[in-house]
Amino acid sequence: MARLSPSQLEKFQKDGFLVLEDFLSAEECTALRQQIGQIVAQMDVPLHCRTEFSTQEEEQLRVQGDKDYFLSSGDKIRFFFEKHVFDEKGKFLVPPEKAINKIGHALHAHDPVFKSVTHSPKVQAVARSLGLRKPVVVQSMYIFKQPHLGGEVTPHQDASFLYTEPLGRVLGLWLALEDATLENGCLWFIPGSHTGGVSRRMVRAPTGTKFLGSEPEWDESLFVPTPVCKGALVLIHGEVVHKSEQNFSERSRQAYTIHLMEASGTLWSAENWLQPTAELPFPPLYT
Repeated sequence: MARLSPSQLEKFQKDGFLVLEDFLSAEECTALRQQIGQIVAQMDVPLHCRTEFSTQEEEQLRVQGDKDYFLSSGDKIRFFFEKHVFDEKGKFLVPPEKAINKIGHALHAHDPVFKSVTHSPKVQAVARSLGLRKPVVVQSMYIFKQPHLGGEVTPHQDASFLYTEPLGRVLGLWLALEDATLENGCLWFIPGSHTGGVSRRMVRAPTGTKFLGSEPEWDESLFVPTPVCKGALVLIHGEVVHKSEQNFSERSRQAYTIHLMEASGTLWSAENWLQPTAELPFPPLYT
């Protein structure tokens, strides 16, 4: 079972992130990739719903923040695309399966293969060893990081988008389904940056979303690259600062990510873009 050792717990508490190698088997990675392949093969995205995904603040508000397709995706399986993959009429300039940036935000609820991995005994064991009493799954995403097209993810804290009171109640689980290397856009972290609060928040507004506060100019020299092999799990504290570079290589960097919240004694902000719905309340992790 995938319980954390005392030294691993100490490292996670100190750095705000932790790598667990060989968390998924090669067979599990293959099963998830095959399943996403079937989902992509069956995707039908109307022209008006072809939403580019961006982490640049102004672009983020422009292409996502005022679009219902994004704002209402918390309880659905929806498709988000890289920049520059559509012509002026919304037609694909590259094969659709090569244009996808990510699929979100409720694979964990609607797809049996992803649901099984999300609620697997080893994921539950990690959560228990971190002391989570009533963790719930708030969102899931499949991230493609396409060859040559996979865009950068600018420095950010997950709690900027998934804000709780008190802070420290959100945990990201990033599962590498392919090797993540320096060349294809592995994660980078600022160790220890999870202790200073949240610098900005994305909140719902009458016209869509807006940002409160601003992202600091993080010192690039503080970032530590974190390449991992296929099957690794990266635990990500909700306030640790992290990023990834553009993928300039010939190889994709596919990953499945889950965000958990400790629900015991925690207030989920009503201003977060992502909200539980009557159709999909945040499901308990423990089954």
